[in-house]
Amino acid sequence: MKTLIGGAVAAVLGLIGLAIWFTDFLQILSGTLPIMLLLGGGLALYLGFDELKDTWKKDDKTSVAPTADCSEKYKQEIDQLKKEIETLKSDKA
Repeated sequence: MKTLIGGAVAAVLGLIGLAIWFTDFLQILSGTLPIMLLLGGGLALYLGFDELKDTWKKDDKTSVAPTADCSEKYKQEIDQLKKEIETLKSDKA
C-alpha cells in the first residue's frame, strides 16, 4: 500500500514539475534526443553488420558440398569398420 501511495505522489509531483518547467524539459529533450538517436543508430548498424557477417560465414560453410567421390570413400570406410566390429565380436565369443 505504501508503494501505491508513493507512486501516486511521485506521479502527481512529476506532472506538476513538468507543467512548471515544460520549456526546460523541452530544452533537455532537444539536447538528448539527437544523441540517443545517434547512439541507437550506431548500435543498430553494428548489430546488423555482425549478423551479416554471421550469414556470410554460414554461406561459406554450406558452399563446400561433398562430392560423389567423398561419399564412396565414406561408404567404404563404414564397410571396413563394420567388418572390424564383426571380427571383434567373433573373437570375444
